[in-house]
Amino acid sequence: MGEVYRARDTRLGRDVALKLLPAAVADDTERLARFQREAQLLASLNHPNIGAIYGIEEMASARFLVLELVEGGTLANRLERGAMPLEETIEIARQIALALQAAHDKGIVHRDLKPSNVAFTQAGDVKVLDFGLAKLGDRADVSATSASLSPTITSPALLTGVGALLGTAAYMSPEQARGKPADKRSDVWSFGCVLYEMMTGTRVFEGDDITDTLANVLKHEPDWNQLPDTLPSAIRVLVRRCLSKDPRQRCGDMAAALILLEESTPLSAVPASATRQSNHGLARRVATPAAVILAAALAGVTTWWAMRPATPRAAAAARSSPARCAGTRAARSRRRAARRRP
Repeated sequence: MGEVYRARDTRLGRDVALKLLPAAVADDTERLARFQREAQLLASLNHPNIGAIYGIEEMASARFLVLELVEGGTLANRLERGAMPLEETIEIARQIALALQAAHDKGIVHRDLKPSNVAFTQAGDVKVLDFGLAKLGDRADVSATSASLSPTITSPALLTGVGALLGTAAYMSPEQARGKPADKRSDVWSFGCVLYEMMTGTRVFEGDDITDTLANVLKHEPDWNQLPDTLPSAIRVLVRRCLSKDPRQRCGDMAAALILLEESTPLSAVPASATRQSNHGLARRVATPAAVILAAALAGVTTWWAMRPATPRAAAAARSSPARCAGTRAARSRRRAARRRP
């Protein structure tokens, strides 16, 4: 998508990242249009977990984006050491989900979420980068079959007619792999791939080449046995729903994912001040079996509510719930009894 350089903004006295179009495509009209669109989409987003844009500049024959410099390495660098602890995984996933939710709220679909596009600040905060393949809303690109819209994978295969595909094969949703339009549920799929990789240390779908990888995405199920045995049930439900090949069965949006991630945050991740405050309460000192059962039930109901498919059938079922039916029968019985009285 571009060449990125570290640079010094001498006017404002700060280091920045400059993203330039490669010289070979600097005069490509379609690439220039996508470059401009990336700048506009980034400018519409203002979120602490999304890399910021400072401007778009043009000098002589070069056009470049001036971006926030994120210096703490990428998630891909971190995954080179293998699977990550659960607490760290949940916190990183939570910040990625917040970034995606902010983009989706603006009608923006990233379409290329992967570990190398997730970076860390020196303080350890997450920044989602590279909206070069992002699109606004559900509008299909006019030139969707053009080779300039090739996936962001470094491979000779990209130069031989794979142009209708957008994304990176190992993190590409089944609908993207088929060349169909992608919406926010494609980002949910990619999020599930990243979450799985953080927990297992391996990619959920791999192959000897792009063709094999895409075939695995389309035909094979993830190896669920790779997930840790101690994984909280809410996270297990989340990753399975994110990686449903049918987008209609996928987690509907990142808000539901955030609920499950918050539920699964280990106690050690709770701020120390909140822990100290709760230590003074009787409820903190004495945990009754009833309280434990109630907490588990509430967590289960919340998980079901967050992940339920929003279908008309579900709404109809809710309107004809047993409690409502029972109330209606009781009312009819009272009316019949009143009519029988002399």
